[in-house]
Amino acid sequence: MSIKSKITSVADFYIQGFREMTWGRELWVLIILKFVILFLVLRLFFFKPVLAGQTEEQKSNFVGDRLTEQLVYEETQSGQ
Repeated sequence: MSIKSKITSVADFYIQGFREMTWGRELWVLIILKFVILFLVLRLFFFKPVLAGQTEEQKSNFVGDRLTEQLVYEETQSGQ
């Protein structure tokens, strides 16, 4: 059996399984909907774009400051 035929047989197995599901489709839709809502809520409330509306120079200064702060913190922690 060649690799291509193995891949197609595995794909056919899963495709046939998804076609013959009864409750599975509704559950998959529910799971996908839950993940979409979860990630949208997390994005809106917890991961706000910090660099939005800033110039390129301000962005580079902000990132540079954050990197050096983290580096200084790690150096002080490893020295103890």
